[in-house]
Parts: sequence; C-alpha cells; structure tokens
Amino acid sequence: MTTTAPTPAAPAVPTPPGGALTLSRTTATAARVLRQLRHDPRTIALLIVVPCLLLVLLRYVFDGSPHTFDNIGASLLGIFPLITMFLVTSIATLRERTSGTLERLLAMPLGKGDLIAGYALAFGTLAVIQSALATGLAVWALGLDVLGSPWLLLLVALLDALLGTALGLFVSAFAASEFQAVQFMPAVIFPQLLLCGLFTPRSNMHPVLEAISDVLPMSYAVDGMNEVLKHTDMTAVFVRDVLIVAGSALLVLGLGAATLRRRTP
Repeated sequence: MTTTAPTPAAPAVPTPPGGALTLSRTTATAARVLRQLRHDPRTIALLIVVPCLLLVLLRYVFDGSPHTFDNIGASLLGIFPLITMFLVTSIATLRERTSGTLERLLAMPLGKGDLIAGYALAFGTLAVIQSALATGLAVWALGLDVLGSPWLLLLVALLDALLGTALGLFVSAFAASEFQAVQFMPAVIFPQLLLCGLFTPRSNMHPVLEAISDVLPMSYAVDGMNEVLKHTDMTAVFVRDVLIVAGSALLVLGLGAATLRRRTP
C-alpha cells in the first residue's frame, strides 16, 4: 500500500500589526490614491483651483482697502487648505469604504497604519501643490504684504492642509454616507473658524470662548500666519504655533488609524 505524503501547507503571509508602518506598502497606497485622483478633475479643481480663485475674489472685494486684505489674506492662506483637504479626504475615504475597496485592502497584508499614512502622503503631495500655488499667488500676484519669509507662510499652509487631511480621515469613520461626511463640517470646522481669531482677536472674546479657542488647532494656524505677517524673523510664538499644528495633525492621524473600520456603520 502506497502512502502519499501530505502536501505542506503554504506559509501564511504575515500581516503587520494595525499600527505598524511599512514604507513599500505606504508608498503603494499613496500611488494608488494619486492615480485615482488623477482621473477625477473635479476633485483636482476643488483642491488646487478653488482656493486660488477665492483668494483672487477676496483681494478684489477689499480692492479699496488693501490693508484689510493683508490682515485677512494671510489667515485664509491657512484656513482654505484645511477646509478643502478636510472635505475631500473625508468623502474620498468614505467612498473607499462604501465601495468595498477598503475591506479588500485590509484583507491583504496591509496594516491600518500603512493605509492611513498612504492617504496622508497622497493628499499631502496635493497639499504641497495647493499651498505653493496659493501662497505664490497671494504674495507675488495679489500683493499680500508680509514682513516675514513667504516660505514660512508656505510651511504653515502645508501643515494646515495636513491637519485637514487628518481630520477628514478621522471623521470619515463615523459617517455612513457622503452626505453625513459633509455634515461633519459644521460640527468640526465651523466652530474653529468662528473662534480662531479671524473675525476678532481671541483676547477680546468671552473668557469661556477664549479658553475653548486655546485648544483648537485652527487658532494656532491663524496665529502662525499672523506671526509671519508682522515679524521679519522666526519668533518663539511662531515655532510654538507650528509645533502645535503639526502635533495635532499627528495625533488625529493616530486616532484615525485607531478608529478605521472596513465597512460603514
């Protein structure tokens, strides 16, 4: 009687832990997202063209009062990237989940950290383009008068865009549809917009509102832009603002990885 030896089982493909990062998987995820965005001209227009058009509109709204444009334009250079990246990222991530793409990706040897970092890298690449165009347009074409270096404006604008990306990834975990994702904007973005110091100095607000504004990252984004507007050198306050915005983005990205789910609720 002939005995057939059992066929050895194929080795299991190791799956990285949820928070682990692998450079090759992260860059592959980023490349896939960028390929998808390349075939979506409306999203590209929202990310890159719309902020520039809004700055042009704002410049000529205050055509008779250029000093007002100087005061508000620098702040909006930080706010526009945050809002647009939040909106696009939250909807794009939710679309991946509702279409089943996210479930298929997480069934592969792809950690949540790889996925979140890949999205951040892809949208961060677009954020660099968006921030560079908006900053260059405001400073060299629209005559935004700043005492500091335009490169510092670009740095804050880029960090704001990354913060918007992180917030969008985070809130997408709690939305069941694209409409719900958009509904998070009044809850997440509008309070920060009202309390960030754009309309009135935060020190003039009610003490309770001032205390709330002290823990909102958009407040430090606006403060950082105003520091570049008023000072020729990099100040300690500017460094503090930049570190807070960057730290907030990393914190929210971590929360996004922790709350990432394969399917919609």
